[in-house]
Amino acid sequence: MTSEVPTRAYRRLSVEERRSQLLEAALSLFAHRAPEEISLDDVAEAAGVSRPLVYRYFPGGKQQLYEAALRTAAEELEHCFAEPPEGPLTERLSRALDRYLAFVDQHDAGFSALLQGGSVVETSRTTAIVDGVRRAAAEHILDHLAVDEPGPRLRMTVRMWITAVEAASLIWLDEDKEPPLDELRDWLVEQFVATLAASAGRDPQAAGVVKAALAVETADGAVGAMARRVLPVIGDAARLL
Repeated sequence: MTSEVPTRAYRRLSVEERRSQLLEAALSLFAHRAPEEISLDDVAEAAGVSRPLVYRYFPGGKQQLYEAALRTAAEELEHCFAEPPEGPLTERLSRALDRYLAFVDQHDAGFSALLQGGSVVETSRTTAIVDGVRRAAAEHILDHLAVDEPGPRLRMTVRMWITAVEAASLIWLDEDKEPPLDELRDWLVEQFVATLAASAGRDPQAAGVVKAALAVETADGAVGAMARRVLPVIGDAARLL
């Protein structure tokens, strides 16, 4: 009697499944190396397929594959700032930044290449993808502020902060990921509160946003902690009033 040895059933991947597999392999490579350092052979090897198969799904070669991977990463980044409109603003921002900074941490070299530009694969299309992430993040933040028609000063304040978050993320990578992520997150939240407060002194709309946000903050929350640290430092400024 001969024993039957079970064999693993071969399942042909659908077009969408195969494309997703190749994009996942590409993203894993772009996460740790600059795009110009990666070849289609590298992607094929990472995915366990042949180079001609990569070309079949991405006939435009490395450029098309990179742009597709970039769009996938962009979609993930865009969703980082999506939060239910509940609870204190600083808590929502903290959760959003946790997701954003986790992405930065996991895609260090790829994130740097994404934002710093200068890559041999950078085009107007890749620039538009990156700009789209920034604009989407800004719209999410404005939604958190619950303003129907944000004016130019408030919009500029939010977009300035998004730029600061990007810059801080790049510097954090350059500084061997110091300080720890939770400290970086808290500092960035405090930066937003401080920037918003500075805008409130010149813009009635921003002032309304600050008042509404502070009304639901707690004494042991981010704003309370920041006030306890900052007020002793600027206490002497009272003589200027």
